[in-house]
Amino acid sequence: MAAHRKSAEKLLATAQETTPGSTFRFDGDDFLVPPGDRIDTRVVELQTGSRRNLTHEEHCAFWTWAIVEILRHTGIRNEELLELSHHSITQYRLPTTSELVPLLQIAPSKTDEERMLLVTPELADVLSAVVSRVRGPSGAVPVIPCYDHLEKVWNSPMPLLLQRKFGGENRPLTRQTISNMLDAALERAGIVDVTGEPIKYRPHDFRRMFVTEAVMNGLPPHIAQVICGHKNINTTMGYKAIYRAEAIEAHRAFIARRRALRPGEEYRTPTPEEWDEFLGHFEKRKLSIGTCGRAFGTPCIHEHACIRCSMLRPDPGQRNRLQEIHDNLIDRISEAEREGWLGEVEGLRVSLAAAEDKLIQLDRVVSSRAGSVDLGLPSFAQVAGRDSTAIGPDAASGKGE
Repeated sequence: MAAHRKSAEKLLATAQETTPGSTFRFDGDDFLVPPGDRIDTRVVELQTGSRRNLTHEEHCAFWTWAIVEILRHTGIRNEELLELSHHSITQYRLPTTSELVPLLQIAPSKTDEERMLLVTPELADVLSAVVSRVRGPSGAVPVIPCYDHLEKVWNSPMPLLLQRKFGGENRPLTRQTISNMLDAALERAGIVDVTGEPIKYRPHDFRRMFVTEAVMNGLPPHIAQVICGHKNINTTMGYKAIYRAEAIEAHRAFIARRRALRPGEEYRTPTPEEWDEFLGHFEKRKLSIGTCGRAFGTPCIHEHACIRCSMLRPDPGQRNRLQEIHDNLIDRISEAEREGWLGEVEGLRVSLAAAEDKLIQLDRVVSSRAGSVDLGLPSFAQVAGRDSTAIGPDAASGKGE
């Protein structure tokens, strides 16, 4: 975009230096400057015969560059951009070093609260170029009125930064003009989406890019919240894009920090007795109809009434056995009702409901495995189903995360 601006400036300057009625060559193309006095510099492209208004092209190239640079360096809203004025550029003297820091004052908009943004050297160059361009012969920025499309009112005349000459008078740039410039820039760059259509960028998209870049480069989210003028930090983080690599690295860093806070003795090499106890726990979890999923070091909370326990993981190969238990519970309930053992009926019905739930769970697992893909990973039985006495502390790496 900066290269396009420089090219447009150079083409316009070359045309203005060329005598009317003469031709000149620029970047491999031949142009004719028609005779006659005009406000704008117009040429004819000899290869195509098309007429071009170089003054308008240079104007669009400059303002497209300026708008994109201001938006990406500040993250301000579209209405805040249109209301930037010469008075918005101010400075602050640091109390400790007396250094002057340039600031950009953002007028109240969505939150009705003004805020101050630090002007970076890159942003200072852009603002300097804009002020130099819009200044009048007296050196002052012309004071013009503008219409607020959100409030539906005309604002008081201000020395707006985004203004241009139109028909001999200064007028502010409009929302539609900014959208048209962004669309033209993207079309010129050849950026398209997955369907091959040109991507549409709006000023608010640069606000999202600003937040993402700032947070990824170390700016605390609560500071980004103040810069953007958000009432809620969740709004600020909603603008932040999350990339897959970033999520993985952040998770790894979290695990490293959490491990550093754990007691060091937890990472020592276990003794043979501790390792046997660890493996013995998994050996005791094997049941007739499946596996107990309770964690190491935790007792059985259902007093080994496994059919009722939510930690029971049924084995698909033992579905017939589970079905036999289910049918047997139905027979026992009938017997208890027939004999008048009402105290057992309620408990048996609880077990029956649990058995039916386990059958449904088992069928769901079988149906999901039908569409799964075997990755060739070893199963738990292949990894841990070994003789505990054959594994000593030297072969263990300790408990991990």
